[in-house]
Amino acid sequence: MSEKKKPSVWEGFKAFLMRGNVIDLAVAVVIGAAFTNIVNAIVKGVINPLVGAFGTKDLEGYKSCIKGTCPGPDSIEILWGSVLSAALSFLITAAVVYFLMVLPMAKYLAKKADRDAAKAGVHETLEVSELEVLKEIRDLMVAQRGSGQA
Repeated sequence: MSEKKKPSVWEGFKAFLMRGNVIDLAVAVVIGAAFTNIVNAIVKGVINPLVGAFGTKDLEGYKSCIKGTCPGPDSIEILWGSVLSAALSFLITAAVVYFLMVLPMAKYLAKKADRDAAKAGVHETLEVSELEVLKEIRDLMVAQRGSGQA
């Protein structure tokens, strides 16, 4: 009876790291972090001042007090400007990802699926055509055999 040698923890870890999807995920995280910095800079440097043109120049300055007077030791502030800024960052990031990555990839995959379907349709048509030709040959041979015996 031979025992199977269990892979060591190091071998398992190495196999895990060498999988393609782990590397792809790591690249996506790094690119995503860099992209987030760009979007945050655009929101802080361009979008916030444009929105702030209707009030304060910094969205972070928009806040409301629930209790007491702002600023004060007993005041409770709701910082809705920072929430608005984060929401704008999210919407811009989502729009860029969708329009520059998801939509083009979906169009590419749809075109590829159409091409594959067209190739399959041509192949199927060829198979049907070949079948029809073989039936005609069979019918002609039967007809020739029938006329030769008469």
